[in-house]
Amino acid sequence: MTPLPKRKWSTQRQGKHRASIKLALPKLVKCKNCSQMKKSHTVCTNCNQ
Repeated sequence: MTPLPKRKWSTQRQGKHRASIKLALPKLVKCKNCSQMKKSHTVCTNCNQ
């Protein structure tokens, strides 16, 4: 079994802890066929290549 926390985290402390957790931006590259931005390693939504 995993250990349980001794005290409840306050909402302020919880917010400070979560402030450093950020969403990563998607890596965009230019499509070689139509020059529109797309996610890397995926099919282009504009020209389907």
